[in-house]
Amino acid sequence: MSENKIRVLMSKPGIDGHWRGGIVVSRALRDAGMELIFGGFQNVREIAEAAIQEDVDVIGLSIHSGAHFAYTQQLIDILKEKGVFEDILIVVGGVIPAQDFDRLKEMGVGNVFGPGSMTSDIVSYIQSQTNK
Repeated sequence: MSENKIRVLMSKPGIDGHWRGGIVVSRALRDAGMELIFGGFQNVREIAEAAIQEDVDVIGLSIHSGAHFAYTQQLIDILKEKGVFEDILIVVGGVIPAQDFDRLKEMGVGNVFGPGSMTSDIVSYIQSQTNK
């Protein structure tokens, strides 16, 4: 039955120490019937490798360090190098300035969710972008 579930890897690149948002979103995705793989703190290469090994549909990045452009670009570059970028939806959340949302989307991020985002909106977005 799990083959019909949306598989999401939720990870925090770096070690900024802010867990709450990632956990709240992870629980909401799980409660919505998605299969959640919680990666915790990982470097970008580990995130990419885990996503490939777990055959995920979505990578959720929780970033609070201000390094959202660097981490996201590194992840995208690795996923492209591995030939799986087109197969995985990337969503980014955290304390990210609203003026940076468009640039992240231009880089290849599906959507960005900042503080105050409703978990129901995140769930709906992911469901609308996957074919499961």
